[in-house]
Amino acid sequence: MTNTKPPAVEIDAITKSYGETTAIRGVSMDVRDGEFVTILGPSGCGKSTLLRMISGFAEPTTGDVRIGGKSVVGLAPYKRDTAMVFQDYALFPHRTIAENIAFGLRMRKVERAEIARRVNEMLALINLSGYGGRRVSEISGGQAQRVALGRALVVRPSVLLLDEPLGALDMKLRKQMQAELKKIHRELGLTFVAVTHDQEEALTLSDRIAVMNAGSVEQFADPETLYRRPATRFVADFVGGANLIDAEVGPAGALLFRGLPLSGIASDAVKDRAIGDKVSLVVRPECVSTSALGSQTPGPAIEATVTEVLFSGAVQQIVGRLADGSLFVAHEQGLKPPPERGSTVLFHWDGSLSWLVAR
Repeated sequence: MTNTKPPAVEIDAITKSYGETTAIRGVSMDVRDGEFVTILGPSGCGKSTLLRMISGFAEPTTGDVRIGGKSVVGLAPYKRDTAMVFQDYALFPHRTIAENIAFGLRMRKVERAEIARRVNEMLALINLSGYGGRRVSEISGGQAQRVALGRALVVRPSVLLLDEPLGALDMKLRKQMQAELKKIHRELGLTFVAVTHDQEEALTLSDRIAVMNAGSVEQFADPETLYRRPATRFVADFVGGANLIDAEVGPAGALLFRGLPLSGIASDAVKDRAIGDKVSLVVRPECVSTSALGSQTPGPAIEATVTEVLFSGAVQQIVGRLADGSLFVAHEQGLKPPPERGSTVLFHWDGSLSWLVAR
């Protein structure tokens, strides 16, 4: 039997303008029931505005937002089946943890015994059992983040919205909370929609990621596809470190860098390109190795002058400058001596691990 259940969230050709400034440009996307979707992009790209239009704190200029198949445009936030975790948590500092979590239930006039039961359940879920009597002003940032999450979840929304939920935490605590957030999502099976500018956080948490740039979605895909086969130069450069070689498609499927062919590039990478097309060859630094000039390499290779060798623990970053002045980076395990600064070496990689995007 065909599943006819509508998506949890449908964004249908929405735009948002503030006077002559357009913040969102004709965005359409669906979020499946039970999915964890992250809207990722740099500051000012429109991701928070998009989240606010789902939540009801902003209305689209044109287009529609549907939750559970029903339009919610014009509905106040409290009339939508959503809950929001704000970036600054927006907790009541002089109330207890239990009182903060219970706030939404009291506003909905839930019976006192049911409030107590659901608050205790939520305290267990967020690993704060026994902390209900503490005031928010007395707890750590990580605990406050959990309280904000519990307050949103306790009302049992169909969609949980998270605005930079881990942005106020230090790196170690952020890693810990990423794992906890993923665990809670898996256990509850709710639909989560988050916004962040942190690419690693998005890759770690999400089932799918919508990458935004200048008010538009450039690509909406699962994390592995975004990382390994980005659709645009912006996505390639923003999601993970990327080496970008500006090249041109030549005759017989050749790829030309400064007029000279780059050998070893898979033919299917250029099969849909026309002669003269301006493209960027993309390859991740962890796919690149270095060898002495004149070495035989199994895949594409390009000469570069080493400008920096940076030790970062697990890998050493070898930075080279190409003939056109652009930088090219290799991440190598520290198992062999790195090349000397100022030397010219070959940066090489497996051709199947690189791909082309338009420029």
